[in-house]
Amino acid sequence: MPGHLRVILGDQLSPAIAALAGLDPGADTVLMAEVMGECTYVPHHPQKIALVLAAMRHFARALRARGVTVRYVALDDPANTGTLAGEVARACAALKPDAIIATEPGEYRVLEAMRGWAEQTGIPCEIRDDTRFLCSRADFAAWAGSKKQLRMEFFYREMRRRHRILMEGDDPVGGKWNYDPENRKSLPAGLAPPEAKRFPPTAETREVLALIAARFADHYGSLDGFDWPVTARDAEAGFADFLAHRLPGFGDWQDAMAADRDFMFHSLVSVPLNLGLLDPLDLCRRAEAEYEAGRAPLNAVEGFIRQILGWREFIRGIYWRHMPGYATLNALGADLPLPDFYWTGATDMRCMAQAIGQTLRRAYAHHIQRLMVTGNFALLAGIAPDAVDRWYLAVYADAYEWVEMPNTRGMALHADGGIVGSKPYAASGAYIARMSDYCAGCHYDVKDATGPRACPFNALYWDFIARHADRFAANPRMAMPVRTWHKMAEPKRRALRDRAAELRRRLQHGDRI
Repeated sequence: MPGHLRVILGDQLSPAIAALAGLDPGADTVLMAEVMGECTYVPHHPQKIALVLAAMRHFARALRARGVTVRYVALDDPANTGTLAGEVARACAALKPDAIIATEPGEYRVLEAMRGWAEQTGIPCEIRDDTRFLCSRADFAAWAGSKKQLRMEFFYREMRRRHRILMEGDDPVGGKWNYDPENRKSLPAGLAPPEAKRFPPTAETREVLALIAARFADHYGSLDGFDWPVTARDAEAGFADFLAHRLPGFGDWQDAMAADRDFMFHSLVSVPLNLGLLDPLDLCRRAEAEYEAGRAPLNAVEGFIRQILGWREFIRGIYWRHMPGYATLNALGADLPLPDFYWTGATDMRCMAQAIGQTLRRAYAHHIQRLMVTGNFALLAGIAPDAVDRWYLAVYADAYEWVEMPNTRGMALHADGGIVGSKPYAASGAYIARMSDYCAGCHYDVKDATGPRACPFNALYWDFIARHADRFAANPRMAMPVRTWHKMAEPKRRALRDRAAELRRRLQHGDRI
């Protein structure tokens, strides 16, 4: 008797994933497919491709060890059609299942394709909610209701109440919901963050690395030093290492940046978490336990929990609430092409070279490097959101469209006009100088705004304010810089705009900056 074909995607590597609920090992088949279409719809970092494929292969092995039948299609299988739809159709033709069962994907384009599987194969297709998230799409829609503005802070408070995390009755532990103002310290000289736990590749992962090296040599990014966890066991060990060694310092220095310090005090859990190797509520409860045991301060624990229970869930809700139109938003009319140095790291701006160079080496940069260095530059320069979206989605190991797009198009670029955040995260070079050591030894002078070696962030910042002054004058959180701009002497304003125009021309023509 034919069973069900249960489709597992590369970022759904959880034994409790909805598509596996009710599985009959004696009748059902799990389909997992490595397909070229998913590896190349953007030019993904080779480490990202290797991570997903290696994790898929280890997950398939774990399923087989439980007696589950797995139809696994490797990337180099000669019969591989190269697309998810093609592999579903091929499996249906061979197995003739009663039904296809899948879990909703994290990208709108994949969901649209998935909705066509039934017609394509002639077999019913059930698409189940992704229950790994702590707020379903329906629950988010109910919370959003008819609100004119959705703000993460209020959503986060509701999630804290719902899941009883860091709560004393109806009040937050410590009397405050948010300790972000305490989490903005620059790294003291001489303080070295603990090294993150590493996971040398298994033999199976080494086979994947060789395959990726051969197939994707034209993709930007290095495979050298690949050491991401590709199993739930290793991901758990990595998180335990964070709790023991980096969580206590995470709060104070979560926004800090330092040259050649790739991970600082960050957890790195976004990578295995977004693959499905970790459970978000479990992470929050274990971090809470560290505070309760006196091993980590409240500002560190609250800051970590807010990223998962608050920001991650809020961003996903925003994505599904506003797609597909969200992908077309460009409220500020940004239109410059993405500079080549985003792909190569070849720039004289030390902060950008550090953040991008690290990204090319590790397929990782922490949230302030993404938001206030590479994202901030793209915002100030007016780089087209489509190009920036494509870059962020390609180069980061934790990037899937549901989490990447609202963070990029919304928070970093303000291209959504304020759906995600009430103000653009625009800053001059002074912010980077305050939060990092990048400016020391840079080709550019962070204290200069208009000279030939002036920090590009400075003139671009004021030019950004000038170009959008009418829009931002009515924004309470942007009114002050707009007023400052209008009060500047005309010669100074002209010099700033001339310097910015020169920089934008160089970006347009592909000249080195």
